[in-house]
Amino acid sequence: MKVSDYIAEYLAEKQVPAVFELVGGMITFLVDSIHSHGKTRIVSMHHEQGAAFAAEGASRVSRIPCVAMATSGPGATNLLTGVASCYFDSTPAVFITGQVNRSEQKGTSGVRQLGFQETDIVQMVMPIVKRVWSVDDPQEIPTILAEAFRVATTGRPGPVLIDIPMDVQRSNIEPPKRSELCTPTLSEARMSVADAQAVRGALLKAKRPLILAGGGIQSANAAEEFLQFVAVAHIPVVHSLMAVDALPSDHTMNVGMIGSYGNRWANLAISEADMLLVLGSRLDVRQTGSDTEGFKEGREIFHVDCEVAEMNNRVKGCHAILSELGPAIRTLRDVLAPDSGYLSARFAAWTAQISELRNTWPDVDELQGIEGINPNLFMHQLSRATRGASAYVVDVGQHQMWAAQSLELQAGQRFLTSGGMGSMGFALPAAIGAAIAQPGREVVMIAGDGSFQCNLQELQTVARLRLPIKLVVVNNECLGMVRQFQQSYFDGRYQSTMWGYSAPDFSAVANAYGIPSRTVSDPEMVDASVDWLSNESGPALLQVMVSPYANAYPKLAFGKGMSSMEPQELSVKMEST
Repeated sequence: MKVSDYIAEYLAEKQVPAVFELVGGMITFLVDSIHSHGKTRIVSMHHEQGAAFAAEGASRVSRIPCVAMATSGPGATNLLTGVASCYFDSTPAVFITGQVNRSEQKGTSGVRQLGFQETDIVQMVMPIVKRVWSVDDPQEIPTILAEAFRVATTGRPGPVLIDIPMDVQRSNIEPPKRSELCTPTLSEARMSVADAQAVRGALLKAKRPLILAGGGIQSANAAEEFLQFVAVAHIPVVHSLMAVDALPSDHTMNVGMIGSYGNRWANLAISEADMLLVLGSRLDVRQTGSDTEGFKEGREIFHVDCEVAEMNNRVKGCHAILSELGPAIRTLRDVLAPDSGYLSARFAAWTAQISELRNTWPDVDELQGIEGINPNLFMHQLSRATRGASAYVVDVGQHQMWAAQSLELQAGQRFLTSGGMGSMGFALPAAIGAAIAQPGREVVMIAGDGSFQCNLQELQTVARLRLPIKLVVVNNECLGMVRQFQQSYFDGRYQSTMWGYSAPDFSAVANAYGIPSRTVSDPEMVDASVDWLSNESGPALLQVMVSPYANAYPKLAFGKGMSSMEPQELSVKMEST
């Protein structure tokens, strides 16, 4: 059996929803075999970065590792940003790169390159994958494939990469029996009952506890169990950017997002909390601010994570509990279940206090006096018009923060964004992946004018496949996040964000691709515009014009505590992110 045929058969057996690629010479055997086999969908993209982000989006909604393929040289290097995005945000994905024939590889000769487009992608990708393989022996392919899917999905999920020379792809092998491919699974780290009892003891002493939900909840496929746990524990929940979808927005225990651009009331709540249970969040600077001592002071912190290195890393003195989140949440639920009624009564006043904070500091009032469309209010209006969407796929920039602050997510809706990598250009291809992995389900993409231009070419993929993606471009005619930074630290010198920057009329661009489009700039026309968008049967684009001077507020005053936020208070030192 030809190696490329074996790979095609294996992907079908694993029920991989799709393979995303931009064809090149070194993957032609793979593309032909997958096409001829006919069981796994091939989605041809227009840039390898787009293929990588599409595989990420598909993997995150399907919870099955999807595949992105690229040819050697520039094809492989163009994958790297998407590979890193999967690595930092714990997304299982399998990347396959073609490589020049083994006889054309430079080996230890000392030359820079021997074969055309020969590039050592293995060395480049090592820091941003869980594991990488360079295939020299065709007979190793079955074992490597099985191991790749196992490694991607066990422990903390993440990407893997297999680099396969072209002559290996066309070699013949004897397919092994499936029983011969069984590899041992990693043992799960599990929270002990003693650890859960320690959490219970702290809760019974606390008056103002919070749960900090991180992206690990969705990565561990533990969202449903987390919902059950919250129903038992009655502890208010704040979340990170990567856990906007940990609870429905209208859940009584859902407080809101914390961090650099978190909801003001949520940041105030965490500054008042006397106990914090962290589930699957790495407590990075965007969540805690730079004052880690202040973040820890006055509260006991229990930190549950599947990687020991993530705990007591920045924020010291936490009770570190090494455990997969699924087992941990189940154990906590069972230990706290007998106390559920007592906990509900005990924390009722604290829950009411948080509600009062929310009423005092509504998100739609953060940009008082802003001309034109209020972006936070727009996100509420968009949510109400797109309640049937399966996912909101959001790019990187100010619009990302407005969306995370104000979207009203329904039960089961996903919120996908690039967190750790923070890569502009994520949303459009990731939305394609999400739509492919959920056939017939509507996906809403939200991007800024700057980020949308980074992978604009994938509009052709949307148009060609007639995907039900509702494209929202928040156009403030600048690179707003950095412009806001320049406003704070560079006396309003807007080089490269407003000066020397421009964007096209995205409505006209969409029309060129045959995608229906509209532009809205009048606040009075927003409701009609989002209704139009949601009622279109196929892809459609809505360009939303927003003031260039609309800032993402609140914003933590860098160097101060969680209760100090711009514009009311200013930073005391320059932020590094």
